Amino acid sequence: MTRTVYVNGEYLPETEASVSIFDRGFLFADAVYEVTSVLNGKLIDFEGHAVRLARSLNELGIENPISKEDLLEVHRELVRVNEIDEGLVYLQISRGADSDRDFVFPDPEKVKPTVVLFTQNKPGLAETVKPMKVISIEDIRWGRRDIKTVQLLYPSMGKMMAKAAGADDAWLIEDGFVTEGTSNNVYIVKDGKIITRGLSNDILHGITRAAVLRFAEEAQMEIEERNFTIEEAQNADEAFFTSASAFVMPVVEIDGKALGDGAPGKVALRLREIYLDESLKKAV
Repeated sequence: MTRTVYVNGEYLPETEASVSIFDRGFLFADAVYEVTSVLNGKLIDFEGHAVRLARSLNELGIENPISKEDLLEVHRELVRVNEIDEGLVYLQISRGADSDRDFVFPDPEKVKPTVVLFTQNKPGLAETVKPMKVISIEDIRWGRRDIKTVQLLYPSMGKMMAKAAGADDAWLIEDGFVTEGTSNNVYIVKDGKIITRGLSNDILHGITRAAVLRFAEEAQMEIEERNFTIEEAQNADEAFFTSASAFVMPVVEIDGKALGDGAPGKVALRLREIYLDESLKKAV
């Protein structure tokens, strides 16, 4: 079945959808994005993604071209027409397509943002728990990682470095401390305490991160937000990461060193269970 996608107010077969070669998302990575998970045909954490989208656009001075209500309707319609039970909805908004290539931002009165959405079907998304192996690499990204832009070349390179090393992902290191994964927020657990880097411009303010930490607090788990080194992570009892597409995923090896007994940790597995249960209750 050919997917139906959304481009600037129109629902189209994916084979008929197109964006201008002068679009600034294509030429300058001048665009932001969000990915919302779908479970049981419903959207997980949509409100959080919509709020973060608005913040990212505001930080880049891009006019928000679609209301939260209309955005929700587009998400729901794409899930419906593409018959997505478990999967993802990808959303991207760029500054728009100017008449030619120019580093200077175009006049917002003349150039309107480009809005694109499409779905990805991912059967078994909620059931898949893969013990992850990670490597560490230098974090050389730009400083505003709190803005969810489409500048994803280095994270893609990081994933390829991990693949070449026989691992699943890479954790990024800056000034001796772990910032985050290539596409996720990261955590270690020591003596029952969950440790994760605090929010700043250095990391993405993960929607799944916020929910998982809230659920952990409600479950009376101890949380400490601070920097940690890769050596501390290697000596932790367990580790895990969170993202919209993986929820909570256990990490069992860091730079070739197994954590604990080399099996997924109890805290990570319990948090995954809680997150899925609680998020489904609030899904839209």
